[in-house]
Order: sequence, then structure tokens, then C-alpha cells
Amino acid sequence: MSNFLKTFPDQQKLLDLYPGVDILEVNAHLHTPYSFSAFDNIAQIFSLATKENIKVAGINDFFVADGYGAFCSEALKHKVFPLFNIEFIGLLKDEQQHNIRINDPNNPGRCYFSGKGLDHPFHLNATNTVRLRQNLAESQKQVAAMVEKSNGWFDRIGAGIKLSFNDIRSSFAKELVRERHIAKAIRVAVFEKVPGEQDRLALLTKICGGKEIRSSLQDVPALENEIRGNLLKAGGKAYVEEDESAFMPVDEIVEIILDAGGIPCYPVLLDDIKGNYTEYEKDPGLLWKELSKRNTGCIELIPGRNDADHLQRFVEFFNDKNFIILFGTEHNTPELIPLTCNTRGKKPLNDFLRKVSYEGACVVAAHQYLRANSQEGFVDQRGRPANDRKDYFIRLGNAVIRHMLK
Repeated sequence: MSNFLKTFPDQQKLLDLYPGVDILEVNAHLHTPYSFSAFDNIAQIFSLATKENIKVAGINDFFVADGYGAFCSEALKHKVFPLFNIEFIGLLKDEQQHNIRINDPNNPGRCYFSGKGLDHPFHLNATNTVRLRQNLAESQKQVAAMVEKSNGWFDRIGAGIKLSFNDIRSSFAKELVRERHIAKAIRVAVFEKVPGEQDRLALLTKICGGKEIRSSLQDVPALENEIRGNLLKAGGKAYVEEDESAFMPVDEIVEIILDAGGIPCYPVLLDDIKGNYTEYEKDPGLLWKELSKRNTGCIELIPGRNDADHLQRFVEFFNDKNFIILFGTEHNTPELIPLTCNTRGKKPLNDFLRKVSYEGACVVAAHQYLRANSQEGFVDQRGRPANDRKDYFIRLGNAVIRHMLK
């Protein structure tokens, strides 16, 4: 499989062809059915992108790059520039031992970490291939144990339902099975077994350990979230604690990202609905120092979960530090929300935030272009970011994006 960027003109010609930088709409963080997604298929993403005038979109599945080919094909068909990203769940042991939450509000030391602008086709050396396969295998062990524990619980309550890990994978997932796939399989099984609404509610209540079902049966995303929260999360009858071997040290995750040609990127949780922050993120100055120590010059946010004022202050701080900043929506829950990035309460991004978002996407696009043409991208082999050349990468990436769109 060849990378379409190899056919593009050289840097100077691109810059001569497209000298101006005009803001385009971006969503740089989208999960697809290759991990778990609100979308039934990748083509659906780009149909929605066309309707919403999204011109740059980034695939960002957990642990896998299996969707890159289909994502690229649909992007080219719909004239949307594709960003090739990936996401991991890692561990910072020292922070865990000191009860410091990173970007998971419920698990100290647990750290989500992304790679941006990976090479397409995806590749890893032998050592990192083994690491990634082991990580995937460990994550699937925990999910398989949840399926078996669910079946044991169903037997105890006489639910008359039996799940199969392989059936869930073939019916609801691509390869990677996650908790949300189990919740979906349970919802489907209940609906197939019981025809009436009251009987369905009664069975779901039993399955959830007697907890009242608050969602409408017609609200499928909310219902599946309830099943997941009541049955599969801590305190639920089918909860299985994750083994620490399922979480790679963040330094190993960074090695994998760099080996795959990507830019290490820290996903920021920022404020919750009450204005609270995790210990790791509450002081932007300290966060900047921590990320800089790890040679991480790129961050991403999901603005829909943040207050507009909190987001503005935070982005201004890191923009002044010349960080690359990206925005997305995730779409890794059952709810099909718009692709356009808004802040909490569906408040639109202002012009400054839209500009920062597009400039971040331009840097990743330039990185992908340079890597595809056997040149050094935004980070060197040791992962050191070229933040001092950010303006050049913005101009080059803008030209790359516009050449593809044209």
C-alpha cells in the first residue's frame, strides 16, 4: 500500500502554490469501529464530515492501526485530509504510588497517551511489535474474563442469556473487544429474548444487580452506558480488575510511537463539570515542565467536556510555549454527536481556538508529508520536537492539506 503523499510536489513548490493560511475545520481525534465507535463504519464518518464541512479528520483508535487503509480511502474519496493517529493506556508508576491522577479521573497513575501523524502504512520493529501484541493480548484477557463473569452472573439470576467472546468480536467489533462491546451485546441479547418493554426493564434491572434502569429503552447509547456502569465497572457483578501487565510504562509507549513515525502527544483531561482538575494537570506550569522533560511538545483536548473559559486559558498558556495543540471529539461512546468541536454546553469554539486547532493539524500534516518522503518530521529520532520551527511546519502543512483538497 502506497502513501498518497509521496506523489506531492517538493516543499518549495507546495509553499509557492499555497502561500496563504486560511482556517479549516478539524477533528483530530476520532475512534472507529476498529476499537469502539459511535459509527457503524468508517464511511459514515466522512459522510458526516462532508455535511459539517470538516476538512481534516484524524483516526485515533486504541492500540491498533487496522483502520488506516479504509480511513485513508474514504478521506481521499470525500476530499478530507486524513491524520493517522493511535491511542494507548499506560502507567506512570511513581505517580500511582503517590496517588496522583494523570488524565484518568478514577485511577491514579493511569495515563492515556496518543501518537499523532504515524507513518502509513503502519510499521514497527520486531521488539515493539512483540510489545504491542502482548499489550493487546493482556487487554483482551481482561475483557474475556468479564464475558465469563457475566455468564456466571446470568446463570445465578436465571437470565437465560449466554455470551461468547468470539461472537461479540465477530458481531460487534473488528478485532479489538472492549467493555462497550459487551454492554452492546447484552442489550441486544435482552431485546432479542424479551419482547415487552416492562419485561425488558425487569430483566435489565436483574442483570444490573437490582439497580433501577433510568434510561429510556429507546435511548440505546444511554442504556448501554448504564449496563456498562452497573455491571462491568467497579462494584458491578461482572467487574474484573485490570492486571497492571495490561498497561505499558509511558516511556515504552513513546518508543512505539516514535518507531511508528509518530509525534508523542499528551491527551489533556482538563476541568470536569465542577471545575476540578487532576493533580497532574491542575498547574499548567508544572504540567508543561513534566511534558517537556519527556520531550513531549504536543497536546490534545476534547473541548466538549471542558468549560470555554478554562479551555481558553489553558490553550493560551501552551500556545505561548509553542506547543502543538489538537482538538477532537473521540466518538468512543455509543452516542452519535456532531463532528464539529464545541466546548461544554455546545458552545462553539472562538476564532482563536479554531486557529490553534487548524495550525496543530497543519503541523501533523507536514510531519506526515515529510516522513512519507523519507525526511525528518516534527520530531527527531529521539523524539525531540521542533517547536522552534512551528511556523514553518504550519505553512508547509497548510500547503499539503490544500494540495490534497484541490
